[in-house]
Amino acid sequence: MSEKVVLYYLNGRGKMESIRWLLAAAGVEFDEIFLTTRDQYLKLMSDGALMFQQVPMVEIDGMKLIQTKAILNYIAEKYNLHGKDLKDRVMINMYSEGLMDLMEMIVMLMFTADPKPKLEQIESKAKERYLPVFEKALTGPMYLVGGKLSCADVQLLECTLMLEEKFAGILADFPNVKSFQGRMTQIPAISRFLQPGSKRKPQPDAEFVKTVMKIFNITRPLQ
Repeated sequence: MSEKVVLYYLNGRGKMESIRWLLAAAGVEFDEIFLTTRDQYLKLMSDGALMFQQVPMVEIDGMKLIQTKAILNYIAEKYNLHGKDLKDRVMINMYSEGLMDLMEMIVMLMFTADPKPKLEQIESKAKERYLPVFEKALTGPMYLVGGKLSCADVQLLECTLMLEEKFAGILADFPNVKSFQGRMTQIPAISRFLQPGSKRKPQPDAEFVKTVMKIFNITRPLQ
């Protein structure tokens, strides 16, 4: 029996949350080691665990993986969430990377001195650039690619829930996406991840931001 997957990150969303989502959707149990001090982070670097001196880091199958996209791709391939062939995979990757771009904007809000202009930009881009793509893709199909669940579907659900946290009713003009969201939340593994007490993380609060800045030696908010 292989050892349980272990995630190394802070006790919050950030770049690790999509990894948590994908593991949960695949039905994979995992443990977490939370960084709370800069010394923990520096020790990981001195031990050679962080190839580019960055987290997230995931221990899986005897490897220490870093770089979010690489980790997601490995999990997707391992648990059959990456399409049936090369053409499926490239479509999944395009959808996935677009969603990661949008979610990254939301994640970075916590480091922004004045988030209001950024929020307006995110809402505009979501409505004009991103959501229309998925509304069109979901005209008919149950899933985005190949008629089966993929990592892109999981990320789309994660992203739409993040958007609704910031912009109530943002999916009102995207009925296909809203219907997709409802279907996805009925998948047993995902439904469990959405329940209180799961390893899904809440929106970042001031304490989480303070911890991030301490561990990574960030001295001031972004502009």
